[in-house]
Amino acid sequence: MITKEANVVWRGDGKSGQGEITTQSKALSAVPYGFTSRFEQGKGTNPEELIAAAHAGCFSMALAFRLAEAGFQPRELRTKAAVSMDKEGSGFTIKESRLTLEASVPEIDEQKFKDLAAEAKANCPVSKLLNAKIILDAQLVK
Repeated sequence: MITKEANVVWRGDGKSGQGEITTQSKALSAVPYGFTSRFEQGKGTNPEELIAAAHAGCFSMALAFRLAEAGFQPRELRTKAAVSMDKEGSGFTIKESRLTLEASVPEIDEQKFKDLAAEAKANCPVSKLLNAKIILDAQLVK
């Protein structure tokens, strides 16, 4: 099993508080996020763009593997993921992650390309996560 981690420190309430995100690799190190970066156009990151980055990265790598297994060498895969968050009741929900792909793959026909892309979309670990059960281990520290 491979486990990757990220840590968040949040201070204050949801609207005026501020958080920092740090990833295990330190690619993100105390990167700020808060209400304005999530719901407006403020500085910092937010969970939805991090999910989008993870989904685009995972899908692109999964497709590269599938293409290679089928005997094709991609020149370039450009993937954009757009994660949509909608108001639902008193909160919000993420209803969709839309992947947009521009690919340069020599000697592949359109149908084979679409089939392999569909397999990658369905089977990349982040696609699966977006439909996964969530396990929570919560502990109150005084």
